[in-house]
Amino acid sequence: MSTVLIVVALVVLFVAVVGVVLYARPGQAGGRRGRGLKRRFGPEYERTVAHHGGDTKAAERELAERVERYGSVRPRPLSPEVREQYVARWAGLQEQFVDAPRQAVAEADRLLAALAQDRGFPAATAHEEQVAALSVHHAHHVDGYRRVHHTVQVDAEGTGADGTTGVTTEELRAAMVDARNLFEELVAEHDEDRARQAPRPSGGGRTHSLKPKGSGA
Repeated sequence: MSTVLIVVALVVLFVAVVGVVLYARPGQAGGRRGRGLKRRFGPEYERTVAHHGGDTKAAERELAERVERYGSVRPRPLSPEVREQYVARWAGLQEQFVDAPRQAVAEADRLLAALAQDRGFPAATAHEEQVAALSVHHAHHVDGYRRVHHTVQVDAEGTGADGTTGVTTEELRAAMVDARNLFEELVAEHDEDRARQAPRPSGGGRTHSLKPKGSGA
């Protein structure tokens, strides 16, 4: 009789242990996924959690969906000529900002959209999709693009009958500075650009700085 009771007790203990393991495993997996998303997205993780009112599970579902949808996007190479054109255009916008800040910021928004599209991200006309894809690969700087786009929208919609607007020149400048970080990441030469270029013969050629010049914007 005692042997039977021991066997029954062992079976019950085994079932309990299995139940605990199965119950804990989803939580452990979810915790690992959350930590992985937090490392990958950095400030974008916190922004998404705040967007969902502090609901980390909802935020992590959204971020995981972005990775699944856009994680396979591979940057498209830029030719040296196209890169120099973008660098020159951005430098021109920084100079334009001094006399026409609103026009410069609006053009910066369009330039970033076109550059992201040329780099292989969703079309410039699909802004939300483009930002979502950029957030997977440029999480630490995508909010600058988001900010400059939002500033342009607020400025366009906030003009009253007296011609005033709720966006100050300093806010426009801050948006331009934030957007520059993403611009520099997208326009910089990467491995795919070097792989695209054929070997060139040695000789005296010009070199161009990729760092935009101009004002502090």
